[in-house]
Amino acid sequence: MARINLLPWRDELRKEKQTNFIIALLVMLAITGLAMSGVHYYYVDRIDYQKTRNAYLNKEIKKLDIQISKIKTFEAEKKKLQAHLDIIQRLQSSRSEIVHLFDEAVRTLPEGVYLQSLTQKGNKLVIKGIAQSNARVSSYMWNIEKSDWLTNPKLDVISTTRKGRERLSNFTLQVVQASKKAKETEKKE
Repeated sequence: MARINLLPWRDELRKEKQTNFIIALLVMLAITGLAMSGVHYYYVDRIDYQKTRNAYLNKEIKKLDIQISKIKTFEAEKKKLQAHLDIIQRLQSSRSEIVHLFDEAVRTLPEGVYLQSLTQKGNKLVIKGIAQSNARVSSYMWNIEKSDWLTNPKLDVISTTRKGRERLSNFTLQVVQASKKAKETEKKE
C-alpha cells in the first residue's frame, strides 16, 4: 500500500486560509478605519461650520445690540423733543390767554374799584385792590363770575379804612383763570 501524506496540503490550505483571513481582516480594519475617519472628519467639518455660523450670528447680534442702543437713545431724544414740542404748543395755544386776562380784568372792573396788584401762579390769580364800598367789591366779584376768562372769585380779605371823609375797602381776591379749552368744553355742555 502506498502512503500518501495529505498533511502538507492541509497545512498549506490552512496557511492560505489564514493569510486570506488576515488580509480580509486587515482590509476590513482599513475600511473601518477609513469609514470612522470619514465620519470623524465629516462631524468635525459640521462642528466647524456650526462654529462659523455661531460666530457670524454673534457678530450680527452685536451689530443689532448697537443698533438697539442707538434706537433707545433716539427714542429718549424723541421723548425729550416731544416734551419740548408739547410745551411750545401749550405756550402757542395759551399765548392769547394773557391778552384775554388783561382784557377781562379791565372789562369786569366796575367804577369805584381800583387794582393795586395782580399776581399769577399757574392759572390762579391773586388780586389786591381798593374799592369805594363793599358793594362795589361784590359787584366786581359778580362781574368776574359772569366772565368767560375768569372764574371762581373768592374773597380772602376785606378791610375798611377811612381816608378823610371817604371810607375805602381794601380787598384781596383769589380768582382762577379759565383756559380756552375749559371754556370750549363748557360751551359744548
